[in-house]
Amino acid sequence: MINPGFHQIPRGMVATIVTYLEMTSPPQAADAPLPAGYAFHRHTHAAPDWYRGMFRAVGEDWLWLSRLKMDDDALTAVLHHPDYELWTLQHHGADVGLVEIDHRTADTSELAFFGLIPAAVGKGLGRAMMGHALSRGFSRPIQRMHLHTCTFDSPQALGFYRRSGFKIILQKVEVAEDPRLAGQLPITAAAHIPVLK
Repeated sequence: MINPGFHQIPRGMVATIVTYLEMTSPPQAADAPLPAGYAFHRHTHAAPDWYRGMFRAVGEDWLWLSRLKMDDDALTAVLHHPDYELWTLQHHGADVGLVEIDHRTADTSELAFFGLIPAAVGKGLGRAMMGHALSRGFSRPIQRMHLHTCTFDSPQALGFYRRSGFKIILQKVEVAEDPRLAGQLPITAAAHIPVLK
């Protein structure tokens, strides 16, 4: 239990508020169509180095760090698992967005990662990506689909997830080693988040 008041973050660490959301049935809204030249592509045997590059391209501005801490064997075990779906949104064959659906826990699907590279933001692609994610998440007989976002993410993320039909169920505070100081991301990443050396 965290007592009310201010709590100092240790140097070399970062802290964020994580919001957990869920959906217990698919929404009735129709999927948004993709613009011409865009398509979803599933990667069933992604190489760790390629994946980390894509993960950084989408998440560097938001200080995504969890996958960067995994070694090749651990990351490959996730990405190649038959109950894990890794999709990219492609524009004329170039990867511009990431959608990951985790079915490894019985009766649930997790929207594990979801985002666009900076150059693709603001083009109205998010709704189509979410439609695809929900379709894949509810393609199995599940009780709920869930995800989490945090205060490091885009300020639009939480509102977007709620408009998509997800309901807030829980919040936590996460403290983690700063991946910029650990050499996993450049020191210039996520300039909106202070670096405490």
